[in-house]
Amino acid sequence: MDENLTRGYCQLRSPKLKKRPVTSRDGLTPPHDPCSCIYLGLVLAGAGFLLPYNSFITAVDYYQSRFPGTTIIFDMSLTYIIVAFISVCINNALVEALSLPVRITFGYLLSFVMLLIIALCDVWFQVFTHDMAYTVTLGAVAIVAIGSTVQQSSFYGFTSMLPRRYTQAVMTGESAAGLLISINRILTKALLKDEKVNTMIFFCVSISLVWLCFIVFHVTRRTEFVRFYVSLCESAGLAEDQRGITKGNTYTEEVGLVDFQEPSTGQHYGVLVIQSPTSPTDPSRQFEAKSVHPVTGQATVNDITRANEAEVTFQGQHYKMHIPKVSAFKKGLEMRYEVSRTVWPYMVSIGLAYFVTLCLFPGIESEVISCHIGTWMPILLMAVFNLFDFIGKVVASVNYDWPPCRLAVLTLCRVVLVPLLMLCATPRLSPTLKGDGWPIILSIILGITNGYFGSVPMILAPSKGGTHRHTIAVHVAGNIMTLSYSLGLTTGSGAAYLLDVWLGPHQTTDPCAISNTTQFHPYNATFT
Repeated sequence: MDENLTRGYCQLRSPKLKKRPVTSRDGLTPPHDPCSCIYLGLVLAGAGFLLPYNSFITAVDYYQSRFPGTTIIFDMSLTYIIVAFISVCINNALVEALSLPVRITFGYLLSFVMLLIIALCDVWFQVFTHDMAYTVTLGAVAIVAIGSTVQQSSFYGFTSMLPRRYTQAVMTGESAAGLLISINRILTKALLKDEKVNTMIFFCVSISLVWLCFIVFHVTRRTEFVRFYVSLCESAGLAEDQRGITKGNTYTEEVGLVDFQEPSTGQHYGVLVIQSPTSPTDPSRQFEAKSVHPVTGQATVNDITRANEAEVTFQGQHYKMHIPKVSAFKKGLEMRYEVSRTVWPYMVSIGLAYFVTLCLFPGIESEVISCHIGTWMPILLMAVFNLFDFIGKVVASVNYDWPPCRLAVLTLCRVVLVPLLMLCATPRLSPTLKGDGWPIILSIILGITNGYFGSVPMILAPSKGGTHRHTIAVHVAGNIMTLSYSLGLTTGSGAAYLLDVWLGPHQTTDPCAISNTTQFHPYNATFT
């Protein structure tokens, strides 16, 4: 899910700062990432928090035979997203209660335990009744959602302390999770015909992958490369605390010099501005000293005190100004409004991207019936989606500064995939778009566009947070994007139920036999 869910971390880039070689406290250059081992490690570690959920929905053939005639895949998707959304809100409030390694370890342990319980108690020994097993499955998905959300927010907080490409590594890992699990399911189902045995092995492999991701993360965070950047970020955070820009203060102001521009640009030299990030144009909150040449002019700004006073020294003259008190809650709302005015196209893009995807995946795709390949069809469609979603996220790592409105319009065009893929599943007994090729092609398009348009807005928005190019605005932009992302997921999952009603009642018997197209039973089919 989203990124930048946490507070109090710093991203090691700032558009207003000149690029300088970064050195350690010993005067050494930063450690290198040999053979991109740290990058690949974070891809695998990042895959860990979505592996459990993907394990549940990719075992679609098992759950459709375990709970025939139900909306089990729809229910698992909606349960995960609602619980994850609530967990995001709680996690943002309690993010500093536990250290980052503890939070990530907690998420891994929840995932490990839930997968183990389902594999042993439901798949292998089947100790639960039918109705109880349904409830336990949804409960396990809900608990996995809590752990995954805590992990995801912590991972993005962790990578925000590293160079930018490592945040993209975790995003790639999210797609890699679905791809790994799809490969796992295809191999276990192809090699073993016994559904109980191949499903048990499938879950065991998933548990092993979660354990591997856990080990890789702890090895990665202890490397010299990671420790250097974490130490550097913590030092930067301490310097901000000393300037009064602390995480817990109810009063936070931005003090800085507007970038000097050439006269040809139409802007003045050296405009000194002291302003609140929540109200950049309020004249009661800013003092300007115009025509200060960058070479001859002198201007210094002392720290803003808790008494809401600022002292400015300009060309030997001392000035004091009073900045009115504003409640932290109001300031937070004002800042979010200011940032939203700048990043709204990215908010629309990310919301639309995941709304369309969750309308169709995994629910509607699991309802596409094939009388030729049977239960392989939903598995194949999910595998194709995950593969091209992964490719889309890799392509998104290529730097390209999309015009915001054009990005939103292209994302809106994905809505056409909803009726097209629905025609591959409705009516249930005789779909309008016949043949296995149509749903596969549409799943490819859905996957690659989701990977690309689901990543680009997240990557671009934090760097477009309006005039306030500092750590706080970056995190506010990230949180706003996370909210839009979550709204898209939740509304998309809800809309999927309406689309399922459009498909008509679920069939508890062989739909292929009913339609007289073939006597081949789709719920027991294998490749021949």
